Amino acid sequence: MPKSDAVRVRHMLDAAHEAVELVKGKSQRDLERERLLHLSIVRLLEVVGEAARWEAILSSEEP
Repeated sequence: MPKSDAVRVRHMLDAAHEAVELVKGKSQRDLERERLLHLSIVRLLEVVGEAARWEAILSSEEP
């Protein structure tokens, strides 16, 4: 795996782990009531999605 691929995968894993840590012990109601928590989770999921998107784009361009 090229270094850039490994970096993107690492970013995906780091963001996913951070999201899991943020929601530990939280309920759906907490997520609805705590705007900062909600925005943080959304941002972390955006990081995962963007890294996955670039990984897919770049993988499809390889010969």
